[in-house]
Amino acid sequence: MTGSDLSRRRLPLMRAESGKPGPVLWLTACGHGDEVTGMVVIQELFKLLRRQLRCGAVHAFPLMNPFGFENVSRDISVSSEDLNRSFPGNPEGTLGERIAHEIFTTITRTEPALVLDLHNDWIESIPYVLLDHHPGSAHKSVYKRAVAMGKQTGLCTIVDDEELHSSLSFNLLLNDIPALTLELGKPSTVSEPGVLYGLEAVRNCLAHLGMIAAPEETFCHPQATDFSKGKLLVYSDKPYGTRTGIIRFLVKPGSVVSAGQPLAKIVNAFGQHEETLIAPGEAIVLGYSDSAAAFPGMPIMSFGMPVKS
Repeated sequence: MTGSDLSRRRLPLMRAESGKPGPVLWLTACGHGDEVTGMVVIQELFKLLRRQLRCGAVHAFPLMNPFGFENVSRDISVSSEDLNRSFPGNPEGTLGERIAHEIFTTITRTEPALVLDLHNDWIESIPYVLLDHHPGSAHKSVYKRAVAMGKQTGLCTIVDDEELHSSLSFNLLLNDIPALTLELGKPSTVSEPGVLYGLEAVRNCLAHLGMIAAPEETFCHPQATDFSKGKLLVYSDKPYGTRTGIIRFLVKPGSVVSAGQPLAKIVNAFGQHEETLIAPGEAIVLGYSDSAAAFPGMPIMSFGMPVKS
């Protein structure tokens, strides 16, 4: 599209090509305009690829939602659309659908071996891989490959409990392209730990695909403990609170909690106890709510829980 001054609005596109046959890997970032850490991960990765890429090619959209980024908004600010709920897009649709169509067709025509969509989570959260719900029996093979790549990242792999049908990653799976979402810590400002962990996770994937040399020591995030390492966990933001008040957290992101363990307490404006939230089962704490205020039915914490057999 063009701006009001007739200047052409463009999406930044980055490429690193080795000149030798090999897999194609895509990175995407800032689909939500206030989730900026992924942009820096891509910038730092491309500095390394100049001398480390052995075969294949890496492509990236580092800034998918420039409108949201410029206005510090999660959504496309001029149309109030969530870009990551606009895929696979429509060339004659809404602004969000048109941007999504351009991104989606550019990626799929290269037939990538893997797409990593970089996001941020709550302010107090650990980095993890988010895997979409299963796209169905017709896509069993690609889902298996996505699960395997999630385990290669060195981060906890969490299966999304919400069935999103219009996200970038889910629609890539429907097109038989392995895709993962990386949640890299806090939004709004660049999380330097998130940059470090995101960069290492991507390098793990590149090494597994044979696109760069394998590191002497494979990266594994400190919170990818024996409880979560190499396992699929399910995302949960329950239990919800039932009272209004101020949240006092009793465990930290990355902690492994057991059934019946106190997680947080809610006190009123006078400091009097209203409620204690209890862990429903064994889980790893992924993050805290961004608000200190608790209301009935509001998510307070998020968890990765074992898959029920």
